[in-house]
Amino acid sequence: MMTKMAVAGTTRRMMAAGLAVGLACGMALAQDVGHATKDAAVDTGHATKDAAVDTAKGTKKVAHKSVAGTKKVVHVTAHGTKVAAKDTAHGTDVAADKTAHGTKVAAKDTAHGTVVVAKDTAHGTEKVGEKIAGKPTPQ
Repeated sequence: MMTKMAVAGTTRRMMAAGLAVGLACGMALAQDVGHATKDAAVDTGHATKDAAVDTAKGTKKVAHKSVAGTKKVVHVTAHGTKVAAKDTAHGTDVAADKTAHGTKVAAKDTAHGTVVVAKDTAHGTEKVGEKIAGKPTPQ
C-alpha cells in the first residue's frame, strides 16, 4: 500500500524519468517529448488508480474483519458473563442449602440436648422425691 505522498512522489519521479528518457534518446522534436511525457503521465495515472483500488480493497477487508472480530468478542463476553452469573447463582444456592442444613442440625442437636437435660432433671427430681419419701435407692 502506498500513501498519498508516496504516490505523488512516484508520479513525479515517473514523469521526470519519462522526460529524461525522452531527452536522453536524442528526441529533439518538442512533439516527441510532449508525447513521451503524455505517455508517462497516462502510465502514472493508471498506476495511481491501481494503487487506489488496491488500497480500497484492503481497507474494506480490514473493516470487515474488524466488525466480525468485534461481534465475536461481544458474543464471547456475553457468554462469559452468563456463565459467571449462573455459577454465582449456583454458589448462592449451595451456600443457602448448607446454611439451612447447618441450622437444622444445630436445632436438632439443641432439641436433643434439651431432652437429655430434661430427662436428667426429671430423674434427679425423682431421686430427691424418693429420698424425701424414705424409699430405698436401688443400687
